[in-house]
Amino acid sequence: MAKIRLWEICHGRSGDKGDAANIGLIAYRKEDYELIRGKVTADVVKEYFRGICFGEVERYELPNINALNFVLHNTLGGGGTVSLKNDAQGKTLASALLMMEIEI
Repeated sequence: MAKIRLWEICHGRSGDKGDAANIGLIAYRKEDYELIRGKVTADVVKEYFRGICFGEVERYELPNINALNFVLHNTLGGGGTVSLKNDAQGKTLASALLMMEIEI
């Protein structure tokens, strides 16, 4: 077994929907999509963002574009217009998720 960081096989985007952060994880290749589909679950993402995400994490699969989309509820301190967080719109969360290590 070896470990890699997600940025080696994916790119990502993130933003906000009110108090929920939205993170898209897009694999470069179909075989990498199958790998992240099996390894990067909603529970894994919830644990990874422990201390930041206080709500449910939902995962949506988009196999036609080799992507997973995660919605992290209760993460942004009320959202961009009321939050006192430095990243009230969740723009850095995709970069943070890309630092996650997975075993291959």
